[in-house]
Amino acid sequence: MANIIHIETSTDTCSVALSQDGLCIFNREDRNGPSHAKVLAPMVEDAIETADSRGLSLDAVAVSAGPGSYTGLRIGVSTAKGLCYGRNLKLVGISTLELMCVPVLLGETKGCNTITNDAGDINDDLLFCPMIDARRMEVYTALYDCRLKPLKEVEAKIIDESSYQDVLAERPIVFFGNGATKCKNVIKHDNAHFIDGIEPLARYMLPLADKALMENRTEDVAYFEPFYLKEFIAGTPKKLF
Repeated sequence: MANIIHIETSTDTCSVALSQDGLCIFNREDRNGPSHAKVLAPMVEDAIETADSRGLSLDAVAVSAGPGSYTGLRIGVSTAKGLCYGRNLKLVGISTLELMCVPVLLGETKGCNTITNDAGDINDDLLFCPMIDARRMEVYTALYDCRLKPLKEVEAKIIDESSYQDVLAERPIVFFGNGATKCKNVIKHDNAHFIDGIEPLARYMLPLADKALMENRTEDVAYFEPFYLKEFIAGTPKKLF
């Protein structure tokens, strides 16, 4: 196990956690909108102070690698890389969509009673579909089985009435994330289930980051970039006169 700072900035929520040998010993979350440039640095400083006060030597920084907000990801990854450079730490990139599956596996399933069987175990045939809101009816999404094996690659997908119908005919899917909310009235099937309140947070990174370190899956600090999925397109300023 290791001592890891976890950084998540892919959505409007900014969060930082510190783990010691797989246990969360520090957690901060800010939901006051996309103000990551202002709130992230103080959160990280508090996490470092917590580690120092306990005499912990940091081993790595885990950061949400995308997809998600272009600006948010850029801020999070830049901060993580700066920490790694300054303290000679390993860098772990975590898929934002895979990260979103962790709270579902942990049982944080408001409004959905189909996740577990009578024994309390995750249903083996259940598929996970995390969704991050892009714009209009587009979402960043992927499809995983209950062991987080990817079944459909990460994509920017426009949702309509035909979306996922072929898969839903065979297996139940649970949809969640801020992109799933707008899909409730579009994706209709008895096998389609929706969970509210699921978001990517730093404290959910712990098992994924520990596993990545144990398997020596780390990033090259110099060359690592977020997985934006789509190129950033700057808006054209409106003419005032």
